[in-house]
Amino acid sequence: MSNYNDDPERAETSRQHYFSPDPNFSPANTGNGEEQRDGTWRPRRTNTDNSAHRVRFSIHAPYDEVPRGIDATIHTGADSRMDSNDPSQPHTSSSKSAESREGRHVEYALDRPMEGGKSRSLMDNGKIRQDTDDTGHDTSFRLDNYRAWVNRQRKRAQGPRARFEQLFNNYYQKWIIEGLLRQRPLPPSRDGRHIPISAGAVRKVPLIDERSGNHYISNFIRSSRYTKWSFVPKQLYFQFSKLANFYFLIIAVLQLIPGLSTTGSYTTLIPLLVFVSISMAKEGYDDYRRYILDKTENLAPAWVLDPDGTVGQEPCKTRRLGLTMKRRSRERAEEDGMTELQNITENKEESIWTKIQWQDLRVGDIVRLRRDDSVPADIIILHATGHNGVAYIETMALDGETNLKSKQACSLLANRCDTIENLRNCRAEIVSEDPNADLYNFEGRVTLDGETRPLTMSDVVYRGSTLRNTDEVIGLVINTGEECKIRMNANKDVRAKAPKIQGLLNRIVVLLVFVVLTLTVGCMGGYYVWKGAYEKHAPYLKDAGVPFAHIWFGFIIAFNTLIPLSLYVSLEIIKVGQFILLGDVEMYDPETDTPMVVNTTTILENLGQVNYIFSDKTGTLTENKMRFRKLSVAGTAWLHDMDIERDQQESKAKMLKNNRKGSIQPADRETNANAVSDRDERAETPLINQHNARAPRARPGHSQPIPKTEALLDYIRRHPNTTFSTKARQFLLCVALCHTCLPEVKEDGEIAFQAASPDELALVQAAQDLGYLLVDRPTQSIKLQFQNLEGELVTETYEVLDVIEFSSKRKRMSIVIRMPDGRVCVFCKGADNIMIARLRNALLAKQKASAVERRASKRKSVEAERAMNRLSGTYSPRNSMSLSKHNSIFRRGSRRKSAEANRRSVVSDDLDTWLTRRETLDLDDSVRYDGDFNTPRQSMALSPVLLAGSNEVYEGTVDESIAADDGAIFERCFQHIGEFASEGLRTLLFAYRYISNEEYEEWKAVYRAATTSLVDRQQRVEEAAELIEKDFDLAGASAIEDKLQQGVPETIEKLRRANIKVWMLTGDKRETAINIAHSARLAKPFSEVYILDATAEDLQQKITSTLIDVGRGMVAHSVLVVDGHTLGVIEKDDSLKIMFYDLAVRMDSVICCRASPSQKAGLVQAIRETVPSSLTLAIGDGSNDIAMIQASHVGIGISGREGLQAARVADYSIAQFRFLQRLLLVHGRWMYLRTAKYILATFWKELVFYIIQAQYQHWNGYTGTSIYESWSLTVFNALFTSLPVILLGIFEKDLKAETLLAVPELYGFGQRSEAFNFKKYLSWMLSGAVDTVIIYMMVYGFFQGILFTENNSLFPLGQLAFTAAVILINVKILILECHHKTVIIFGGFAISIIGWFVWNLFIGVIYPLKFGPYIVRGSFVHEFGNKLGWWATAGATIAAVLALELGVTALQRIYFPRDQHLWQEIEREGGVSEVLKEHAAEEGRAITPGADHQGDNGDDLEQHRSLSPVLSEGSSGRDRFNDLYIPPNSAGRSRWIAGGIGAGGHGPIIHKGKRIQTA
Repeated sequence: MSNYNDDPERAETSRQHYFSPDPNFSPANTGNGEEQRDGTWRPRRTNTDNSAHRVRFSIHAPYDEVPRGIDATIHTGADSRMDSNDPSQPHTSSSKSAESREGRHVEYALDRPMEGGKSRSLMDNGKIRQDTDDTGHDTSFRLDNYRAWVNRQRKRAQGPRARFEQLFNNYYQKWIIEGLLRQRPLPPSRDGRHIPISAGAVRKVPLIDERSGNHYISNFIRSSRYTKWSFVPKQLYFQFSKLANFYFLIIAVLQLIPGLSTTGSYTTLIPLLVFVSISMAKEGYDDYRRYILDKTENLAPAWVLDPDGTVGQEPCKTRRLGLTMKRRSRERAEEDGMTELQNITENKEESIWTKIQWQDLRVGDIVRLRRDDSVPADIIILHATGHNGVAYIETMALDGETNLKSKQACSLLANRCDTIENLRNCRAEIVSEDPNADLYNFEGRVTLDGETRPLTMSDVVYRGSTLRNTDEVIGLVINTGEECKIRMNANKDVRAKAPKIQGLLNRIVVLLVFVVLTLTVGCMGGYYVWKGAYEKHAPYLKDAGVPFAHIWFGFIIAFNTLIPLSLYVSLEIIKVGQFILLGDVEMYDPETDTPMVVNTTTILENLGQVNYIFSDKTGTLTENKMRFRKLSVAGTAWLHDMDIERDQQESKAKMLKNNRKGSIQPADRETNANAVSDRDERAETPLINQHNARAPRARPGHSQPIPKTEALLDYIRRHPNTTFSTKARQFLLCVALCHTCLPEVKEDGEIAFQAASPDELALVQAAQDLGYLLVDRPTQSIKLQFQNLEGELVTETYEVLDVIEFSSKRKRMSIVIRMPDGRVCVFCKGADNIMIARLRNALLAKQKASAVERRASKRKSVEAERAMNRLSGTYSPRNSMSLSKHNSIFRRGSRRKSAEANRRSVVSDDLDTWLTRRETLDLDDSVRYDGDFNTPRQSMALSPVLLAGSNEVYEGTVDESIAADDGAIFERCFQHIGEFASEGLRTLLFAYRYISNEEYEEWKAVYRAATTSLVDRQQRVEEAAELIEKDFDLAGASAIEDKLQQGVPETIEKLRRANIKVWMLTGDKRETAINIAHSARLAKPFSEVYILDATAEDLQQKITSTLIDVGRGMVAHSVLVVDGHTLGVIEKDDSLKIMFYDLAVRMDSVICCRASPSQKAGLVQAIRETVPSSLTLAIGDGSNDIAMIQASHVGIGISGREGLQAARVADYSIAQFRFLQRLLLVHGRWMYLRTAKYILATFWKELVFYIIQAQYQHWNGYTGTSIYESWSLTVFNALFTSLPVILLGIFEKDLKAETLLAVPELYGFGQRSEAFNFKKYLSWMLSGAVDTVIIYMMVYGFFQGILFTENNSLFPLGQLAFTAAVILINVKILILECHHKTVIIFGGFAISIIGWFVWNLFIGVIYPLKFGPYIVRGSFVHEFGNKLGWWATAGATIAAVLALELGVTALQRIYFPRDQHLWQEIEREGGVSEVLKEHAAEEGRAITPGADHQGDNGDDLEQHRSLSPVLSEGSSGRDRFNDLYIPPNSAGRSRWIAGGIGAGGHGPIIHKGKRIQTA
């Protein structure tokens, strides 16, 4: 019920009703309705893939794929043969035969092959048999298999190959890294690094690092991939790791050997060098931009204590610093009388501090930070000017946590470093641990005057943090540069990323090398045969034999163009064009004036093949804006949305400001990269204002919506003395007093609040909206301004007696207040599971909470079961999918490999929002609704009681009888908390208690003794708090929304439907992460949440039981939650590690909380290794996300509140998470398709053109004579066929953007590598081989019978074949293959064709007149170009090849259509929306108004619930689709709709003639 509960047992719902621990259990004996329905058990499913895509259910069907990796040896019970006597196996109906039971199975694979392999069943006649009940019979088997797998890996690591690799690595480390590069690993120090506190001393003599014997490293950082020394060797290795480039390098070397090449010596080398140079320059430019961004941070200013002015004496300083030194020397005599650090803003104090660049900081420097300054290095706090010496630090960029951390100087230092004089005289020594990557632990000590105190996490502040709500902090630098914690968590050796296509491309190049060698061997053999049969008998060829080496290498060089060098040259041009087209206005954020930015074009096609997305939380999914959204008081829930209007006004003002200023200059944005806005911590709002909030519409027919807080205030004003009003005022008083916020009155009279956490800020702002304004907080008191019962504005002072701080262990905070009337009251707020036990009537409260939780658990089980039925396909009340292929636009009976069998939700563009919401919410039995866009987070409201109403007072909304009944209040309040939590809101329970002065004084003595204790202080404080935190009266509950970015839930839902798994990796707390997971739809209301906690349970047992549970396939939606500490424990055990990642890839989603940046990167890398065929994408906005962004295949940076750190190093940058769906689903698919088609078309045209050359060798004695004239051959790619493939690679779109966004399932096209795979390549090459044979045979046939009176020389023959090839290539690529035809496409087609004939005229004029095999001059115009037979042969050849191509295409589209072919038909037929409406009507899913009067039999309605969410029942479906015509053939399947009559009287008839006939 509560989202603040950290107990893993309560966080997951037991599903014991599916399986019995009794081995003799039989489904016939169970009494649970969920176990068996009508004698039919549901089949199992697994969670390897998302939603509908992961279910592989069939009857009498073999497996489509073979499990690989671990799954080849480890199977769950779902992999073995089903047996009716095995209680752990699902059963079919008793009417089914035994053969049917054995034939029904579910498959899952850890690493699904990209190509469909040969079908094979893994059952093996029941040889593999496991006991998979809950008694643990399967546990030992599975653990043994995991251990065996790990042992095999260890043995493999001891093999000869592993030993050789280890030996090579050792020598490389010794001779290259340590010897040549002088990069030796540093040993650990003896007991840490010793840093003395000595003002300005390190500016004179830098400290020595005992590990290296040299100075400590500088504070310079580098996130760029290369240095000026490593760029050339690394890039040469990267460029020639492309096998095509390496192949061309070999050919270029062979061409340089005299006498071997027939095509010149430099025809390959020069283009290769130019291309490689361009590619290297592009990579260098991308990295240079990263260097410039690093330079911005390295040159940021910092203030160091320099009493001796040594900075001004250092070389290479600016004139400005020199002038500062002169001014300091004049003021030196005045520095002795300085007092408190709080007065250092005076000119005298300013002279002590020197501004230097971040990169010049040294270990031992004393630095000064001011409010909102970024921390330049890891520092130990020496003094802070905050209350009680506390400094508030924002660590969002480090760990993603939104709460401010309170840091305080060690008591030994705080009093000895509080003045400049004390700092000068302080002779303390700090000993800190060696640099490491652990963000959550720190060990150190400080020694002063012989006294030693420990240093902990509360004393240290890391680089990347920001000072908040504190005027000033003085600190000592302990770690600099790459030894800072944040840099230790960054990737050190970042490799250049390569597209996934490159792997297959390399294999194709290897294949083509063998093809070239085969052609060479064949032509060489043909030459020797011809030599024996003809050359020896020809006197004019006497002594004209060719040496073997010349023949061998000559043919290799002649046929090397089968692997075209232009492939990579044109590919770079294509990616530049794709880069330009990525400037999509739909991915532009007007609020921040931020467009989509491309930092690299190398991996554009990877955007269309993503399988896993690893997302940060803070700043990526959320805006880090906490908003008080709902409350429950005296049994009534209320909606609070007064902040929405303020946010909209701020957004409009910001957009207007951006429009006036124009685009933000990059220099400005980089300069402010480290300055993070504090608008959330210091929210500026006027004094009590009246808000005219919008009134959302309440749809007719819905149940009573939730009222707004304006109505609450109006009710209190009109009925001030009722029980409800009294309790409501008390609750508002709790909210206004129970916090630690500080108000600040600004110059304009407005009040800004400073809070340690955004949650408290939201509560104080809500109290202000509701009439209780915090106007001042002097020492030990709070002043509130509010209206009394008479409506007068009054200010009251409340004395703060004690504050018991919040802690993660206590999960609550309390404040003791002396009220204006003299009474003492204890106010407390905390998690509901903690607070319930501390209520005055705790027993009744626990009973009510248990009853509410039981109902919620039952509802969750029903929803999960219903989701299981939908996903497994067994819940089919009518045969709605059995339409004939003449009537169904999806042709269910067609024999094709397609994702249509899994598609349950095909939607149209204009209905997508409704359908998306329906898909996630139609599992609820409550009445459906269409959320108003004016309401906050309408996607979360799961029941009508949470609907936003108007600001009028509803009659009957407030029930005074309930307000006086504690039991009813408990039940209502706990129910509201459960609903709030299910929406992802952060809930808190408020309570209060009045105590006597005597009781307070007695407790105060105990509490004072605890707070001053030197032994177990924290424990004694908690024990003292227990004495007073009891017997509370319930005040109410609050629900705070961690505001998501716009469109986040919808985007995640579409990504899920696109079969992309979304993981959330955050450094925030577990409760916060789970809340956001619910609100962002990573977790469903019915999800099973499995929590792994190394401190609470046996990890091995927990992972094993979860694997069994998930492997059975009886979990509707599974979410795994793991924290950083547990992940660290798992990483140390090989067996646990492989089990964990095997489990993780089977889950629907994974949430990793409290994770360090290095752990985030490790998770990404582990998935890349566990599922090698997958493609990963990481997205984040902070510097703590850089490591995982660099570790993933694709890195996306968000220009968010945490600055531009991630956007700098990422491959691509966007402003909002919602743009990810368009970037992947639309542009990703397009770019993958374009690149794939370009590669295939390039290989195809080279094959068609050059195999003609190979065929001609038979008729010239295999002498290597070219059929083509040399000038034309040279410019074949550059002038006549480069434009078609380039235009195809830049402008091709197989489907419209609206269709791709409406049907995210189409994204599987790239995940399955359907556009470019080996099978696809072979089909194109087979087509090219047939085409080239047809061309040559028809050309040769024409010239074989030509009259001797016509020109039958080699040039007309070659030009005829050349003409046919050029026209055919252009027609096939730009007309047949290009779906998106524009003016540019037709223009390119015309230029290529006309250009070829213009070229013939051109060479006919300028070609030298000489004797030889190619008589060119004037031949085209006067010899063969004026002959009808030559033109007729060319036309007939082209027509024959095109007829073959069109015939193959027609057969494929008719009998073997792909998804894109069907949707192209739909688009041509009138759009997605119209066709899907008609299809829904044919399926009988239309809901008519009559359905509302069908009766109230919920079971009957449940039995006829539609499988597809397209038109399942709901209010929005009734309102929007009541005009659909249901054809008569569907009426039999739709008897439950309006009496079973599907007449057209409910709306206009859709004519059959407008529907696609697909058969």
